[in-house]
Amino acid sequence: MFTKIDIEKYFNAEKSGSLVFLVIGVVAVIAAIVFSFVIRSDAYKGAAVPLVLVGLLMGVVGLTVYNRSDGDRIRNVYAFDMNPGELKDKEVPRMEKVIRSFIILRYTEIALALAGLVLFFVFRTNTDKQFWSGLGISLLIMATLALYADSLAEKRGHIYLEGLKKFFTETK
Repeated sequence: MFTKIDIEKYFNAEKSGSLVFLVIGVVAVIAAIVFSFVIRSDAYKGAAVPLVLVGLLMGVVGLTVYNRSDGDRIRNVYAFDMNPGELKDKEVPRMEKVIRSFIILRYTEIALALAGLVLFFVFRTNTDKQFWSGLGISLLIMATLALYADSLAEKRGHIYLEGLKKFFTETK
C-alpha cells in the first residue's frame, strides 16, 4: 500500500541524488579549470570543454532539484492527507512528464557518449588532433555519468509514479 512515507522516501532520495549531481558538476568544472590553466596540453584543453559545459549543466540541475525537493515533499505529503485529488490532478501528470523527459535524456546521453567514443578512437593516435581525443574521452565520461545518475532517478520515478497510480486504484 502506498503511503505518505513513500512520498517522503521518493523526495528524500531525489534530494540526495541531486546533491550527487551538484557535486559531480562542481568537480567537473574545477577539473576543467585545472585542465585549461594548469596542465594546458591540447588533450586536456579538449577534455575541459565537456567538463565545463556538462559540469555546469549538472551543477545547475542538481542545485535546482535540491532546492525544490523539500517543498515538493511537504506539498505532496500534505496533499496525501488533506487533498488526494491534488496528487491525482497535479502530481501524477507531473511525474508522467518527468518520465518522458528521462526518455529524451537517455537517448541524448547515449548519443553524446557514442560521439565521445568515436572522437576518442578516431583521433587518439593523431598527435595533431589530441584536442579532439581529449574532448571525446571527457564527453564519453560525462555523458556516461549523467546517464547512470539519470537512470537511477528514472527508476525511482517509475516506482513513485506506479505507487501513486496504485493508490488511486485502491482508494476507489
